[in-house]
Amino acid sequence: MKKNWERGKLADYIQDFIVPQRDKPKFFDGSIPWCRIEDIDGVFLSKSKSGKCVTQEVIREMPLRVFPRNTVIVSCSADLGRCAIVSTPLVTNQTFIGLVPKATLSPLFLYHLMTSKAEELNASATGATIKYLSQNKFKTIDISVPPLPEQQRIVSILDEAFERIATAKANAEKNLHNARALFDSHLNAMFAPHGSRCTEQPLENVCSFSSGGTPSKKNNGYWNGDIPWVSGRDMKSTRLSDAALHISKKAVDESSTRMAPAGALLILVRGMGLAHGAQIAELMIPCAFNQDIRAIHPSNNLIPRYLLFALRVRINTSDNVLSNAAHGTLKINSDELRRVMIPTPSQGHQQSVVAKIDSLFEETQHLESIYQQKLAALDELKKSLLHQAFTGQL
Repeated sequence: MKKNWERGKLADYIQDFIVPQRDKPKFFDGSIPWCRIEDIDGVFLSKSKSGKCVTQEVIREMPLRVFPRNTVIVSCSADLGRCAIVSTPLVTNQTFIGLVPKATLSPLFLYHLMTSKAEELNASATGATIKYLSQNKFKTIDISVPPLPEQQRIVSILDEAFERIATAKANAEKNLHNARALFDSHLNAMFAPHGSRCTEQPLENVCSFSSGGTPSKKNNGYWNGDIPWVSGRDMKSTRLSDAALHISKKAVDESSTRMAPAGALLILVRGMGLAHGAQIAELMIPCAFNQDIRAIHPSNNLIPRYLLFALRVRINTSDNVLSNAAHGTLKINSDELRRVMIPTPSQGHQQSVVAKIDSLFEETQHLESIYQQKLAALDELKKSLLHQAFTGQL
């Protein structure tokens, strides 16, 4: 019930709206934290993960607005609607707007209220490439506010419920991590070096390679065809039968891109996708691919899916195949890739290994699906509680 709740605009309950200036400080040798959205990790914000701090002199010269303690900062561009409560005076970049509540509005109540309005904020934002919500639009947001004791009661209920949700999410995420780690452990054991028990050969002895490219974006005749064109963002599965973008046969004939047949493996050789280890996929249909990907064509005595997992394990357990490129992104060293040793047992043994892997993979995927559903359900529960809290149903 909303018996004693007041309705009004956000501006009616805010003492000050703080909008940071767009310029970035040049010097960070002070003691006042300079924060970005990456620094938010929970309800309260007190420091920068990067350790960047500015001096009072820099604040005066730029000038920068300092967010006082108990300011609720809300992202007004990147990750719109993400909130935190300032627990020690700090400054930020232009990603945020600061809401300094009046004495009649609890900072924690305001934090939960603005969190509940994330979808509304996104819908109200404007901008073609980067969405932005102006200070004036913030001021006109409709809100309902109960008396302070009722605010504190609602906050107490939400805090207790969210603490339990956070614990449940942590357990589900741990179980999800354990399921993946167990699969990787079994996989590593299958392809660990076994001395003389199995013949091993360098990858270049049992495969051939081909490179890809990107057709000119200026030539409309190269794009929106029927041929899947694989890039790093498509490398999220061990089997590929489509891609986000498609090109024409003309693009294959006239540009640097190349086709790879079904049964070939595509391996990501450059990009941040390598942060989680080797990204390799088997093509189920012929596809083209870009220059960040290399095609591996197995010899007739190698089963592609067997090679995929053997290669993934050997790369991920190697110290010299994965490395940093000059500009900081990750890459796979082509020469080291060619020298990766691959166990080459009989095809019968390969088929047996693949059958075991697929069985484990299916079981792991099932467990992952269960834990992902739990995480999604917990997120929905949190949204539901926020909705109930600010419609007077708690």
